[in-house]
Amino acid sequence: MTLVVCVGTATEIGKTWVGAEVLSRLRGDGVTVAARKPVQSYDGGDPGPTDADVLAAATGEHPNDVCPGERWLQVPMAPPMAAAVLEREPFTVADLVSEIRWPEPEPDVRWVETVGGPRSPIAFDGDSADLCAALAPDLVVLVADAGLGTINAVRLSAQALVDLPVLVMLNRWGFGGDVEGLNRAWLTDRNGLDVVVSPRAIAERLGRNTSHVVE
Repeated sequence: MTLVVCVGTATEIGKTWVGAEVLSRLRGDGVTVAARKPVQSYDGGDPGPTDADVLAAATGEHPNDVCPGERWLQVPMAPPMAAAVLEREPFTVADLVSEIRWPEPEPDVRWVETVGGPRSPIAFDGDSADLCAALAPDLVVLVADAGLGTINAVRLSAQALVDLPVLVMLNRWGFGGDVEGLNRAWLTDRNGLDVVVSPRAIAERLGRNTSHVVE
């Protein structure tokens, strides 16, 4: 069984889309999956689905299994800020970790999505990097844009995830011209980072790790 934590270089970088694509592909190929979003903050006036809704659709779970109902914060701010505005009780990284519940038997791939970038506050006492460290995952998927600004964002984010196995996912690939390929080469050749450019590539790796073949 594989525990994956998905973090971005920033907010609105495509973490949820990547997670849903990977998990849908794995599920379609017979790999058992589950997703968890320990806390989510969002615009309550937005009629679109929340991150928990999207991940639940990909895994076949209920959105409240993905993110506990008391951790749905209808203010588009970092979760501890949103909780303070809503006059909710403070919560810690340890609280979020302890609230994660997986189905029984545990699925082949367990996917946890954080918020924002590695240093984005996720609890009153810590950020997404702290949550990654507390969970000690088998893999951290770091989602980044593929175009201009990518190298700086990825390098800074990777430094916050030191001592964890990181797989960089360059999202929105194919829209930035030659700079995308140059960015990928720089990150792999000069920084020694493991870089992929599609959810399919992530699914293939996770499928191999769980002894499933992803066609």
